[in-house]
Amino acid sequence: MSDRGVDFVKGLVIGGLIGAVLGVLYAPKSGKETREDIAKKTEDLMARAREEYELALEKSKKAYDAAVKRLKEAEISAKEKVEEVEGKVEELAERGKETLLDGKGRLKRAIDAGVEAFKEEKEKTSA
Repeated sequence: MSDRGVDFVKGLVIGGLIGAVLGVLYAPKSGKETREDIAKKTEDLMARAREEYELALEKSKKAYDAAVKRLKEAEISAKEKVEEVEGKVEELAERGKETLLDGKGRLKRAIDAGVEAFKEEKEKTSA
């Protein structure tokens, strides 16, 4: 129960007790009638306090359930984002690997062509 709800119930009970005491002191009734009135007021106050407690408990449960639902939704959303990012990282890694292999192949062909041209030029100048 929230502090506000607890404070309300405390105020309700204390106010009721003060009202009951003042009512007893100023009531022109017999002792038996006064005791019956006090018992009735006490029952009414306790019933009201129980109602307020149950209401606060119900509100707390609803708030808790809503928070749990939002957390689960956030967890699902986060997992989806992680999976999406993982997929993009894997895709980029694969592209990088392909680009690297392609560049390596081009470099090897360029070196081979350079070596071949060097050999041909050497043969021409040697002959």
